[in-house]
Amino acid sequence: MTVYTEFEDVAYSPCGIPFVHGKEISSFDKLFLATKQQYQEQGIDVHYTTTVDSIDTRNHTITVRGEGKVRYDTLVIGTGWSYADTGVDRRGLRGIYEVKNIRRAMEWDKYLDTVKEAVVVECGPIALEMVSALQHRGIKTTVVDPGPWPMAGVVDPDIIEPLYRDWESSGVTTLWGERVTAFGGNGTLSHVDTTAGRIPAQLAIIGTRKVSNNSLARAAGIDLGSTGGIVIDSHMRTSARDVFAAGDCTEIPHGVTNVPLQGLSGSHAYAQGKAAGVNAGGGDREYQPVYVPWAMLAGEWMIGGISFGETSAAAIGIDFVSGIAKGITRARSPSGVKPITVKLLADPVTHLLIGAQMVGGEGVKERADFLGVAIRAGITIDDLATMENVYSPAIGALDEPISVAAQEVMKKF
Repeated sequence: MTVYTEFEDVAYSPCGIPFVHGKEISSFDKLFLATKQQYQEQGIDVHYTTTVDSIDTRNHTITVRGEGKVRYDTLVIGTGWSYADTGVDRRGLRGIYEVKNIRRAMEWDKYLDTVKEAVVVECGPIALEMVSALQHRGIKTTVVDPGPWPMAGVVDPDIIEPLYRDWESSGVTTLWGERVTAFGGNGTLSHVDTTAGRIPAQLAIIGTRKVSNNSLARAAGIDLGSTGGIVIDSHMRTSARDVFAAGDCTEIPHGVTNVPLQGLSGSHAYAQGKAAGVNAGGGDREYQPVYVPWAMLAGEWMIGGISFGETSAAAIGIDFVSGIAKGITRARSPSGVKPITVKLLADPVTHLLIGAQMVGGEGVKERADFLGVAIRAGITIDDLATMENVYSPAIGALDEPISVAAQEVMKKF
């Protein structure tokens, strides 16, 4: 088994980088899953800082820069993602940061010590986490986003509201419905021009959406889908014989709509990689359509959900009935009671659960995992409205917010 990567490292958590920048995680070393020596001991031959120039699917070869043609029996493509182009010339300026590569992050962490003012250019998930990191570093931060609120394509406004209310009260400037038009400075970034005016800044965080890195696959004639991701079947096979693909370079069907999705979470990429590896090695593992349970920590709040929120469901024309409940995650505890809001969406005819969104002080991840299984299993809102739940004052409230939200949905049928 041979791995080719253009990077200095493999298998680490880029999602953890903002938390090292914010000092919640003490070291970048804690983000690595294993050491290079451990990969060698497992029989994995990793070629670091190596470029693959082309794939020849007919002759089962790849062309590796400096090594020539290398034959494969089976090939797994995991070329990942990049940030979408902002369309703004960076002019070679130092101070424009795309949070992704861990070695670059180590260098940027030192640069952050010199920064007093920063601009976040569009507020995707990692950029949203970086806002909290910049606050923890004492850096004055301005968010510039063409959307009406953070992560507007994913999160409903009432769910995200507590987060950006906290941002504004702590001094973060938010410019919704505005765009960056130019980066300025002499060698190093000194200001960012926007449709709302000029902002002094020594740092710009790029937070645009993910796009698939698929130039190799495209040049090899491998089929790409409507999202730009590689089209794969349930066994991660591409349109080319003996070629598999996994992660952000692929597109995966949504379990409710069958609409292809691209740019999911690290847990999805990890599971897809395992499926692709098993099948490339001659095994048989199927990867199911996704319902996308997700959660993230942003400042003092956890936000998350599954499948659709009201905004995204309405955008693609899905009929739904929704209900919302505000509750607490525990009744009494030495560490304090934490609030949580749960919103559920159901099909008005079948009563099947089709989506959920949550925001709270704790417990969002666990509820997203549970609801992800529930939607995959075909659980109805009626089932959730009468669900059993744990009650213990220190760890759980008497009224489970999921059940209460489901009862609110049922009132609208």
